[in-house]
Amino acid sequence: MRVHHLNCGSMRPPGAKLLDGEPGYFRFAEMVCHVLLVESEAGLVLVDTGFGEADLAGLPGTLPREFVKLVRPVADPSLSAIRQVEALGHKPSDVKHILLTHMDLDHAGGLRDFPGATVHVYGPEHKIATAQASYRDRQRFRPGQWAHQPKWEIYPDADGERWFGFEAVRGLVGLPEDFLLVPLVGHTHGHVGVAVKGDDGWLLHAGDSFFHRSEVDPAEGPMPPLLATFESLMQVDKKSRLANQVRLRELVRDHGSEVRAFSAHDAVSLRRMTAAAV
Repeated sequence: MRVHHLNCGSMRPPGAKLLDGEPGYFRFAEMVCHVLLVESEAGLVLVDTGFGEADLAGLPGTLPREFVKLVRPVADPSLSAIRQVEALGHKPSDVKHILLTHMDLDHAGGLRDFPGATVHVYGPEHKIATAQASYRDRQRFRPGQWAHQPKWEIYPDADGERWFGFEAVRGLVGLPEDFLLVPLVGHTHGHVGVAVKGDDGWLLHAGDSFFHRSEVDPAEGPMPPLLATFESLMQVDKKSRLANQVRLRELVRDHGSEVRAFSAHDAVSLRRMTAAAV
C-alpha cells in the first residue's frame, strides 16, 4: 500500500513557542491537521479528513466563530482532502472508506466532500457526537459535517483482539487486516487510534490522544506549557488519557522500529513523516 501524509488544515493560533515548542515568541504558532491517504486494494482510504473544502473556502463555514477566532484556520481550500485527492490524480469517488480517530470538527470536517465513502467510527464516539447533549458537545461535534447522512460503519464498545499490548483492537468491515482501530479514549469518550500496516511496518495515527511528540518520546521534550493546558481543557477523561499516554510511550520505547506513532496536530512530525515517505 502507498501512504500519503497530508496536511488538511493549517492553523495559526497565538502562543508561538509556548504552544508549538518551536523557536520564537513574536509569531503565531503552527498547527496542522495530519491526514493519511492510503492507496489500498479496497480503494482509497482516508484516516481523518481535517477541515472540509467549504469551511476553508468560506470561514467559518460549519465551524463555530469562537473556534475560528481562537485557532485561526488558514482560509485555503487547496488544503482540503478533496482538493489534495484530486491533485494526486484521483476522483473524490475513489475514496471508498474514511476512518475517524474521533468526530471533533477539525477531524471530521471533510466527510461531506466524500458522500459515497463508508465512514468507520467507534460506537461510543458516534453516540455522544450525534446526541448533541451538552453545549460543549455541540461546539466540538458539528452536525453540518455529516448532514449528508454518511454510510456509517459503527463498532460497538466490546472486546477485540490485542495489538502490541493494546486491548480491544478491531479489524474493519470491507478493509484488509492492514487497518485497525485501537481504543485510546480520554480526549473524547470514543477516541481511537488508527493503525495502518505499510511496506515498512505500522503507522499509528494517534489523533489527539497526545498533542506533542514529547509526550510519547521524552527525547523530544519539553512539552510546550500552553499546549499542555489546552490538552487538559479538551479532555473528557483525564485518568484514561494519561494511562493511554503511558502505554503509547511504552509502545514507542519498545517497538519504535515496528510502529511509528504520531499525533494529528504536530507540524514537525508531519514534516518529518512527509520527508521520510518521499
